[in-house]
Amino acid sequence: MSLPTARDVLQAARRLAPWVHRTPVMRSRTLDQMLRAQVFFKCESFQRSGSFKYRGASNAVLQLSADQRARGVVAHSSGNHAQALALAARKAGLACTIVMPRGSVRIKRQAVEGYGARIILCENTLAAREAVAEQVVARTGATLIHPYDHPQVVAGQGTAVLELWEEVGPLELVLVPVGGGGLAAGTALALEHLAAGSVPLVGVEPEVADDARRSLEQGTLLPSSYPATIADGLRTSLGRIPFAILRRHRVPILTVSEEAIREATQWVWSRLKVVVEPSAAVPVAALLQRKVSVEGKRIGVILTGGNVDCSRWWSG
Repeated sequence: MSLPTARDVLQAARRLAPWVHRTPVMRSRTLDQMLRAQVFFKCESFQRSGSFKYRGASNAVLQLSADQRARGVVAHSSGNHAQALALAARKAGLACTIVMPRGSVRIKRQAVEGYGARIILCENTLAAREAVAEQVVARTGATLIHPYDHPQVVAGQGTAVLELWEEVGPLELVLVPVGGGGLAAGTALALEHLAAGSVPLVGVEPEVADDARRSLEQGTLLPSSYPATIADGLRTSLGRIPFAILRRHRVPILTVSEEAIREATQWVWSRLKVVVEPSAAVPVAALLQRKVSVEGKRIGVILTGGNVDCSRWWSG
C-alpha cells in the first residue's frame, strides 16, 4: 500500500492551481466572542462541484496515463466524490461511471447525471458499492478512482488547508469531519509540512458513525455499516490509507450527536449565511458543544461541502 507524503500535497497544490477555486475564508465575530478564540472557516461549499472532493478527484484524473484516459474512470460514492469525479472527467474529456447507493441524496444523483457520468445504482452497503465498481473495472478496463483510499485523492484533499494557512497565517488547531478519512489524512500531511506536526489536527464524526474513533483507538479497521446519520457524507468506513496516516500522526477523533449536528448546520446557515450540508457542520458542532479546548487559539475549520437537497422546503 503506497502512502502519500507531504511532498505529494505540495505537488498537488501546484498541479491543481488552474483547476480548482481558491475558496473564501469566513469569520463569525459572535462565535469568536463565544469561544474566546479566532475561528477561520474554509468554505469548500464554494468549490467546483460543491465540495472539497473536487480537489482529490482532479488530482487523480490529471495524473492518468494516455492509456488510462482512453479507458475512462469509475468510482463508487454516495454523492460528493461522485459529483467531483464526474465533473473532473468531463473537463478532461474522459468517460466516467459512478456506482451510487440507492439511498444517495437525490440532488447529488441529479448533479452526477448533469455532469455527464453514467450512474449504476447498488444496495446501501460498502460491500455492494465495491463489488459493482470492480465489475465495471473488469468489464471496461476503467481506472478506479476511490473516494478516499487513493494516494492521489488524499494528497489533493490536503491542499485546502494549505490555502487556508496561506491566507490567514499560522493556525494552532484544525478541525475536519471524518468519513472515509481522505480529507483528514491529507490535512495531516499538509500540517506536517506547514508546522512539522506541531499543530494539532482533530477529526470529528457522528456518534452513530464512529468507526474512525473506534478503529484508531483499537488499532484495527472496524467497518461502518451504513449508519443512519443525517451527515450522509460520513456514513462510509475509514479507508486503509487514511487509517495508516491518521494512526501515524496520532489524530484524535471526537464524536457529536445527531441533535448537535442539526443545531450546528442551522447555526452555519443562519450566522455565516453559508449553505452547508450536515456533514460539513460536524466540526462546528464540536466547537459549539465545547468538545475541545480552544480558548485563545487560532482555529481552522474546513466546511467541506454544500450539496443539500432543499426541494422539500418548496413542496406543496
